[in-house]
Amino acid sequence: MKLHLLNRASVADRSFSVNHNLYPNFLRVWHYHPEIELVVILKSSGTRFIGDNIEKFQEGEVVLIGKNVPHMWLNDEVYFQPDSKLEAEALAIHFTRDFLGKGFFDIPEMKQISDLLIRANRGIKFNTLSSDLVGQIMNLKNYDTTTRVYKTIEVLVALSKQENYQLLSSTSFVNAFQKADNSRMDKIYAYVFENFNDGISASDVAEMTGMNKSAFSRFFKKAHSKSFTRYLNEIKVGYACRLLLENKESITSIAYLSGFNNISNFNRQFRTIHGMAPSAYLKYYSSNN
Repeated sequence: MKLHLLNRASVADRSFSVNHNLYPNFLRVWHYHPEIELVVILKSSGTRFIGDNIEKFQEGEVVLIGKNVPHMWLNDEVYFQPDSKLEAEALAIHFTRDFLGKGFFDIPEMKQISDLLIRANRGIKFNTLSSDLVGQIMNLKNYDTTTRVYKTIEVLVALSKQENYQLLSSTSFVNAFQKADNSRMDKIYAYVFENFNDGISASDVAEMTGMNKSAFSRFFKKAHSKSFTRYLNEIKVGYACRLLLENKESITSIAYLSGFNNISNFNRQFRTIHGMAPSAYLKYYSSNN
């Protein structure tokens, strides 16, 4: 899952874009770009990767992603079967923070939106948007370019007032990624997301980056304020949560599919990160949905 920088430079007469996409499946590209992105998933399901967060997604979700945050919507395997008639549909709005002029969102009257965009640096999943607000977002594609500007502000104001939302990526991941260009860190993220469930270790990643294990451990902890082992376990447990919620595999199978070499370690790490056993997590989720 190599990490890609996507160039979404706007055409000359537009400061942002609204795209209504309909494909057999979403592109399998883990990517980032300088534009902020607001996404409404209209059809399909699978796994959502935002920063170091991995969760199941389904139609109806609305997510706001800050600038340069790596992300991808990976459809379930059934979407890639040759005889599949399934569709992946989404509305995606892209805009730069200064699409209304440098410093516009820094004036006191725009503080609510400015705070929203700061939170979006971790990725925001809105849990209970009204159908009216979702309709406002969807209607952005129907307006002329001038009307679209102030309608976008109205949407951002409404989103800034939402109280039921989930921040997705960890602060440490975002802070490390959004520092000055760091090709070594880019390689680490791409390698981990490609291989986290194949039993990789700090030694494997250190070798890949051309560092000895001790130097790599110091380098990673300085960037993330946590050990690489802790970070890797968070990624693996996040993936395990997605498998648990799909409810297609036993907990023992999920432990191995997520990259843990024994069930005891899986249960221990799951408790450390979520404060409960995998079985309790599944029961809790099922009872609240």
